Amino acid sequence: MMPKSRSARHALITDILGRGAVRSQNELLDLLAEEGVVITQATLSRDLVDLGAVKVRQGRVLVYALPGLGGDTTPRPAPDPRFVEERIRKVCGDLLVSAVHAGNQVILRTPPGAAQYLASSLDHTPGLDIVGTIAGDDTVLLIMPGEREAAACVDRLLSLGSGA
Repeated sequence: MMPKSRSARHALITDILGRGAVRSQNELLDLLAEEGVVITQATLSRDLVDLGAVKVRQGRVLVYALPGLGGDTTPRPAPDPRFVEERIRKVCGDLLVSAVHAGNQVILRTPPGAAQYLASSLDHTPGLDIVGTIAGDDTVLLIMPGEREAAACVDRLLSLGSGA
């Protein structure tokens, strides 16, 4: 459950726009409602202005995009799901040394210095049911909703890492 603060709402909007193409404010309002956040169109419009969201062409349609992080402020729409899957497959293949779960937690090992990159890639991969990530130098801790989801995540990441 997301808190209803402005900053939490902005984080949720950023997450939604990063996961997939959103063509209209009505579509975004529906996606927010699915996450338990009900706001007016006027509030959403102000939030989009605050976040710097703009519409950009993606193929033949216009979709919302947010500015990049760091020095790159070029608005970028959500990546194609096939690209996201291929990226996480490559990252796991290159960086995942081991993965085990204990209860609802998943512990991932990487080469020294690679944990934060792997964690960031996982944070931006839909469908893993990750509640949160913590990364050190060579270890990533994933918090999952439950033990079943943790086991499924380990299986998926290991199969991605092995190229299966």
